Amino acid sequence: MTVFGIGISYGLATLFAMFSGMPIAFALGAVAVVFMAIYMPAASLDTVTQNVYEEMASITLLSIPLFILKGAAIGKSRAGQDLYSALHAWLHRVPGGLGVANVFACALFAAMAGSSPATCSAIGSAGIPEMRKRGYSGGFAAGIIAAGGTLGILLPPSITMILFAVAAEKSLGRLFLAGIGPGLLLVSLFGFYAVFRFRKEYAMAKAAYDATGKDAAILQRDEFTMAERFSALPRVIPFVLLLTGVMIALYGGYATPSETAGLGGLLALGLIAVIYSVWKPSDLSPILKSTIRESTMLMLIIGMSLLYSYVMSYLHISQSAAEAIVAMHLPRWELLFAILVMVIVLGFFLPPVSIILMTAPIILPPLRAAEFDIIWFGVVMTIVMEMGLIHPPVGLNIFVIRNVAPDIPLSEVIWGTLPFVLLMMFAVLMLCVFPEISTWLPNLVMGPDGGR
Repeated sequence: MTVFGIGISYGLATLFAMFSGMPIAFALGAVAVVFMAIYMPAASLDTVTQNVYEEMASITLLSIPLFILKGAAIGKSRAGQDLYSALHAWLHRVPGGLGVANVFACALFAAMAGSSPATCSAIGSAGIPEMRKRGYSGGFAAGIIAAGGTLGILLPPSITMILFAVAAEKSLGRLFLAGIGPGLLLVSLFGFYAVFRFRKEYAMAKAAYDATGKDAAILQRDEFTMAERFSALPRVIPFVLLLTGVMIALYGGYATPSETAGLGGLLALGLIAVIYSVWKPSDLSPILKSTIRESTMLMLIIGMSLLYSYVMSYLHISQSAAEAIVAMHLPRWELLFAILVMVIVLGFFLPPVSIILMTAPIILPPLRAAEFDIIWFGVVMTIVMEMGLIHPPVGLNIFVIRNVAPDIPLSEVIWGTLPFVLLMMFAVLMLCVFPEISTWLPNLVMGPDGGR
């Protein structure tokens, strides 16, 4: 069979395995092993476990479960809710300040946890009921949290970016720095939209009140004294200092990403023990169980995806696909557009982890040939994958929100997230026109890289 035929059958077998309901890790591993048995030497089957182990034996990948531990320590304690409450106390005078507070809370929590589902769950469990109690529509409240949660894969320490750095063989520190500017851009866009949408809902409620005399919860305003504002800070400041210290240690060159992740995890456990008295085995059990469960799931997907990519490379599928894309002689921006459309389509069905590990061998060679900055592309690709977290049919964050607020109809959640998808598209366009939004900070801190 030709390489083209093998590639088509490989893709179809993967889709069949995915849609059969088989877990992603086992689907990828099963397809890889079957094709190894058919098209590769028989002895290759004896090296499956060795290949998976060697691919996963990366000091960079070690940081993933450690960052997950840090996120679980914060998310399973009251730290996330206290962070949100403090921001609300300080931003309540801003129109839509509660929505803006949730956006900032998601951003800060994402920077501590590095996980989108963890951010949605931790902030949404407190933020959605509070917003709805104050008259925010269900779709608006759900959209803010779902979109804010996507920042977990863009703002450092992003687990998705760790995997991209491994797949692209690029500096993780540089990639983390490159995500900060676009992350702040998205936070600003989400915040401005929250203000705009609040004004619209407020105006509608005010018109209804003037016409019928019926008061609405959204017309009510919270008031906090200065003493109440400052009283909300003591429990939050230690975690902000933890985030700052981790960033200084990483970007200052004082520690490797894995050392930084380990330090952050231990300090997070220490802080919740001191501040929230979370130190008993019964208190730590949910944190450790969540860490082990999520780490095992991710590491299995990573290991099987790397085996899947290895088989794809051995059979020359990825090389032939890259050569075919290059042979089309697309102008560089049309090439980028085609690749991003492919990522969007894959985002309908797959999580970011699988998309990166499955597509990197195919898309990176043509992008390098077209002289794109791979660090910049990693950020753009991450934002595009963020869209996949909040649009159907998979939309992982949508289903996290459904668990947090099951009384909000799924249709309302989806419609509430669509404006944020458009804002992400605008952010991608801004990065294409002004790539310095992403590249300026890493070049300033670490010097020019060349990017290829």
